[in-house]
Amino acid sequence: MRIALVTGLHGLARHEAAQALLSTSPHSLAVHHDLARTGEGTVLRLTHGADGTHEREQVRLDHACASCTLREDLIPFLLRTAEAGHHDLVVVEAWNSVEPQLIAESIAARDELRLAAVVTAVDTARLTTDLSTHDDLTDRGLDIAQDDHRTVTEVLTRQIEYPGLLALRGEPTPHTLALLAQLNPGAPAVPTHAAADGWSGTEFDTGAARARTEPAWAHYTDHPEEHGVSTVTWTRTRPLHPGRLARALEDLASVSLRGRGRFWLAGQPDNLMVWDSHQDLLLVDNGGPWLAALPGAALDLVPPERRAAALRDWDPEVGDRRQHLAFTGVDMDARALVELLDSCLATDEETGQEFRHDPFSALSER
Repeated sequence: MRIALVTGLHGLARHEAAQALLSTSPHSLAVHHDLARTGEGTVLRLTHGADGTHEREQVRLDHACASCTLREDLIPFLLRTAEAGHHDLVVVEAWNSVEPQLIAESIAARDELRLAAVVTAVDTARLTTDLSTHDDLTDRGLDIAQDDHRTVTEVLTRQIEYPGLLALRGEPTPHTLALLAQLNPGAPAVPTHAAADGWSGTEFDTGAARARTEPAWAHYTDHPEEHGVSTVTWTRTRPLHPGRLARALEDLASVSLRGRGRFWLAGQPDNLMVWDSHQDLLLVDNGGPWLAALPGAALDLVPPERRAAALRDWDPEVGDRRQHLAFTGVDMDARALVELLDSCLATDEETGQEFRHDPFSALSER
């Protein structure tokens, strides 16, 4: 049974795209989990078919959250529907603040289900505002778990970066199209009513999507300024001085709407560090070892996408260790950004020394 997944923070746009997909087959069914009452321990499952039938069922879960809903109700519901054999397509319309990757990978892992498409729907009139807001999900009543501290910008960005198609409600401006194209260069942007065109015989490749979006091995490229939007990719094979980088973090994070990638710290030659920023919200984390730091036997345990990325970037002296960061923003001063990053690089004398006051040392213990 084919599955089409539709996500998006903007409910009207998402519903229009889901309806367009539903109309492609008289034997299709749409399912949507309303997570507005997760705090009360319940989720409402809504289904409607292309034939006009509607059902609603209240589902009580052990822990009412998005991941529990996926595990305890959505996947079992899809498997039951596939086994019944009455529908050839189910359109999964996700709740506003649900990100697509976990759902897509869970569906693709089941042999009975074929993930045919992943679509994110966007309201073009709200895109720029929501990508630049400082609101948390809780500010808009969109949090879906007790400890959901994500921001609106963080969720919307991840929804845009992952899918194979972007469905747009409203008339996009050239600025809007440039922003979407640089956040997800591989996803065509079409009107919501055209979301169903040209995908019926396809299968969404979750491995390729992970390779595009996982900063530990994704490959980023520059995009020159277009309608005010640009992407700067910074690649170097010299480590960063941890102290100078720590002092520059606030300035580096604030210059862009989106920053992502991996970096190499002097004093931590084994640890690949991950950069994940949404405006001035920045997460720096330990992404595991560089492949050059692993014994040969351990390479078989590394995901093939990461091995391929490491071999593409391999340097005879430092292996896959490198700086590979991409920043997408509006009216960015690219030269100033690169100069600031370069100023954080360690000198030859600093590269081999110990850093007793490394602000990132706690991350090396993970």
